[in-house]
Amino acid sequence: MSDLKRTPLFELHEELGARMVPFAGYEMPVQFTDGVMKEHLHTRAAAGLFDVSHMGQVLLEGDAALALEALVPVDIAGLKPGRQRYAMFTDANGGILDDLMVANRGDHLFLVVNAACKEADIAHLKAHLPGITVTPVTDRALLALQGPAAEAALAEIAPGVTDMRFMDVATLPSDFGPLWISRSGYTGEDGFEVSVEDAHAVAFAEALLAMETVKPIGLGARDSLRLEAGLCLYGSDIDTTTSPVEAY
Repeated sequence: MSDLKRTPLFELHEELGARMVPFAGYEMPVQFTDGVMKEHLHTRAAAGLFDVSHMGQVLLEGDAALALEALVPVDIAGLKPGRQRYAMFTDANGGILDDLMVANRGDHLFLVVNAACKEADIAHLKAHLPGITVTPVTDRALLALQGPAAEAALAEIAPGVTDMRFMDVATLPSDFGPLWISRSGYTGEDGFEVSVEDAHAVAFAEALLAMETVKPIGLGARDSLRLEAGLCLYGSDIDTTTSPVEAY
């Protein structure tokens, strides 16, 4: 796996006993010492911490909302500041190129796209959004904290999360630098996705994992959780042969 990329949490994963596998061009933890079943159940009962730093984070600046509507069958212009929406890039035939999250952060949009598609997605954005500045975020890790105990755990670090509703986004101060937080996830549970500066990512993860309710969770349980919740995976359940109507 020498040619694979590593997230800022790679060494922490190894310290925690993760079994690493190739995924979307990265070395990623498929499970930790508890195993997939226990990780799945722990996320449902308490809080699981997932490294999703392989995902693509992208900033769009300019008159981005109206421009982006040319690429996704979703109302972006009506998305209020501080809110996030699920969307899909579609091709000329209406097939799904990728699914993504779009957040309105006031003076710009913030996108999170799938790891396996991120290079193609960024090229797609640059090719079809003239006049819009498309900036990949390359210096921030992305972590997901999911489960019924997620709010209480993250509130120990960023108390403002208790005021956030589902699909709200906010930038909150912390001892680990400004955190870009959305109240959303991929497990069917309440939870958050948090973008944190690379330099603080390990310390942030360690602070959460020091809490009794939080355990590290790998890709295996991430997949079983999203399957149980009925959430689609791009490349498996949806692709260019699937229309958005069929996907819903």
